[in-house]
Amino acid sequence: MQVYLPIAEVSVNAFLLLGLGGIVGILSGMFGVGGGFLMTPLLFFIGIPPAVAVATEANQIVASSFSGVLAHLKRKTVDLRMGTVLLIGGLVGAALGVIVFNYLKAQGQVDLLVKLCYVVFLGVIGGLMFIESLNAIRKTKSGKPPARKKHNWIHGLPFKMRFRVSGLYISVIPPLLVGVSVGILAAIMGVGGGFIMVPAMIYLLGMPTKVVVGTSLFQIIFVTAFTTLLHATTNFTVDIVLAVLLLVGGVIGAQVGTRIGVKMKAEQLRILLAIMVLAVCGKLALDLLLMPSELYSVGASDGH
Repeated sequence: MQVYLPIAEVSVNAFLLLGLGGIVGILSGMFGVGGGFLMTPLLFFIGIPPAVAVATEANQIVASSFSGVLAHLKRKTVDLRMGTVLLIGGLVGAALGVIVFNYLKAQGQVDLLVKLCYVVFLGVIGGLMFIESLNAIRKTKSGKPPARKKHNWIHGLPFKMRFRVSGLYISVIPPLLVGVSVGILAAIMGVGGGFIMVPAMIYLLGMPTKVVVGTSLFQIIFVTAFTTLLHATTNFTVDIVLAVLLLVGGVIGAQVGTRIGVKMKAEQLRILLAIMVLAVCGKLALDLLLMPSELYSVGASDGH
């Protein structure tokens, strides 16, 4: 069943979009990521213009993340105080990111920037997570529990705050900086930023993995909603038809993913996430390096 997307100006199978939304929703519930790092490239692959994919995917992330957070709130695995600190940084970062996005869109360079950002960030983060997860699994098999550093240079910074759910007493500066960087990525790449925030919360801030997932989703909801609003009012690149179809699939998938995630070990979750991140990175890198079948494309004068 083909559906015409008015802003993207392409026709796409509705069931394909529902299925993609469902898959990304499952990932959201399992890993505490918005799923945009996977969904946005998938939208590129099926012919959605990058500017529209970035702005619209942020909308879908809100729904799947909200659905996932509800499940985590019931289990009391959300650190609301940490989530609020991350959120403040995220809103500032999102505003900065949209300014950069608008400038590059006016220069006609936004499509290339978005794809290059994906290749670089996914490659680095996926590689580091994969290596760390393999080491953690080996230590677990040998009978040694994987040790996570509790004290590092971060714990010596000023402006400390106690985060009871996470069992931490650290400076608010690192969480704020993590939030700002994630907000910028949300605006430029159309992601929730979970694929960067989850490793940062585990390895940089020292949060327990069970609390990280729910807290990450809590922050993602508000930052991506703010990003969507900014894109809709400044770029006019949010496709409502596309957003609704992805939304429906995402909400259902998030509930399924949360149930699956609870039954899996932390190391298994991290290595699966790393493999998916690297797979998407590889596909995008190939698309950039290989010569396209059509060397020229005709587009509207407004950039998409």
